[in-house]
Amino acid sequence: MFFTVTRWVLLGVAALPFVYYLLVLYSSWRFFHRPILKECSKSNFTPPASILKPVRGLDPEAYENFASYCRQDYPEYEIVFCVDEGDPAIPLIERLKREFPTCAIRTISPATSSASNDKVTKLDQLAHQARYEYLVINDSDVRVTPDYMRTVVAPLARAGVGAVTTLYTSVEDKTVVDHIQSIGMISDMYAGILVARQLDGVKFALGETIATTKTLLDEFGGYRALENRPADDLLIGRMIAEQGHEVEMLPYAVQTVPDYGSMGDLFRKRLRWMVVMRHMRPWGHLGLLLTLGLPWSIAAVAIHPSAGVATGYLGTYIALRVAMTWMIGIWGLKQRSLWKSLPLIPVWDAIGVAIWVGSFLQNSLRWRGEDYFIRDGRLVQASRAGGGCVASVGDPRSSSK
Repeated sequence: MFFTVTRWVLLGVAALPFVYYLLVLYSSWRFFHRPILKECSKSNFTPPASILKPVRGLDPEAYENFASYCRQDYPEYEIVFCVDEGDPAIPLIERLKREFPTCAIRTISPATSSASNDKVTKLDQLAHQARYEYLVINDSDVRVTPDYMRTVVAPLARAGVGAVTTLYTSVEDKTVVDHIQSIGMISDMYAGILVARQLDGVKFALGETIATTKTLLDEFGGYRALENRPADDLLIGRMIAEQGHEVEMLPYAVQTVPDYGSMGDLFRKRLRWMVVMRHMRPWGHLGLLLTLGLPWSIAAVAIHPSAGVATGYLGTYIALRVAMTWMIGIWGLKQRSLWKSLPLIPVWDAIGVAIWVGSFLQNSLRWRGEDYFIRDGRLVQASRAGGGCVASVGDPRSSSK
């Protein structure tokens, strides 16, 4: 009797990811069904704005990324780069100035700092030297369309909105690794983000777009308050939300150019992010266990090996995961070619389980050749904090990563 009851309890637990998947479908429908993009396109709110670009090294197709900001359908804006002297990105920025003479482009050098997060040091200086009150901040590997500035600035006209952020998609998936990355991002990462928005509101931002103002940054001390902390983009959204302002996440996507040379690169980068999330949201990170449909479905079949259980659990798992991915990626983000990558969903889910388990086995991470621990939400050099296992991620090619 005990084993029978235990088996049925475990079968019930194994079905919990399906409840989460249904919540994803509902949350996704609510998110993409809104008419907010039409409202943005009709808005006449176009205050002068500064685009802030922290740069370190060259991302793939860097010039095309930078040039997309020079083609904005926006009345008055500037682009300000913060880049180290001698950086290989400088010739590209000089080329931009020559080829887009009517676009206001400036370059500043970063101040000397002992902060752990080089990108945040640059963003702090960019925010202080920007000419305009309204700021649009994003990573150096982001590419945008001419309607971008009008779209992301418009919601700031609404009372109570303190920041705007967007999703992102790949410019083009050329390799199997690229396709796996896109499937993982759309079917897994965005699924969690949309559920979080539905249940608790948006209390974060994504580095691909943060539109806000100098005044709102100053309310919590600006980027200087984050210079020794990881996940600065997430924290900017959190800090603005904690000041009582709304963070608006638009059903709109910018583009990024894939830079994963191998499956190992993808694994290590995602592992680094998961280690950070484990420290920043420990209970939420642990709770991801109940969203992992693939291992729970396999476990259900192992517990009760029958055709009915196999069909019920594995069939439901596949059907709901495909439905989620279709709703977010194909219907919501208009990624029409994504259907070709749908067979990779179980592949990503298996990788995702390995990354989640691996995040509990790492106590530190490697950032630009230096090893760090995360202590009390801050980056601490491992050489000053003692030893430990390191989640090696290599040297990022840009300070935006």
